Amino acid sequence: MKRGDLIRKVASSAKDAGVEWALVRQGSRHEVWRCGATLVTIPRHREINELTALAVERLLEAELGEGWWR
Repeated sequence: MKRGDLIRKVASSAKDAGVEWALVRQGSRHEVWRCGATLVTIPRHREINELTALAVERLLEAELGEGWWR
């Protein structure tokens, strides 16, 4: 999955759910984002492994609702 696609997907879902999606800090290899009260680390690679993207999606279930990525 493309990194930009993942970020746009989460941002759109967060907006629909009324939850804040904001960049907390940037590192050389990762970025830390906040979705509501949950911190999410996203790699700064163009392509993100599907398993990593799935882990991010499942981590955000508490904030965005069960099955939000489908």
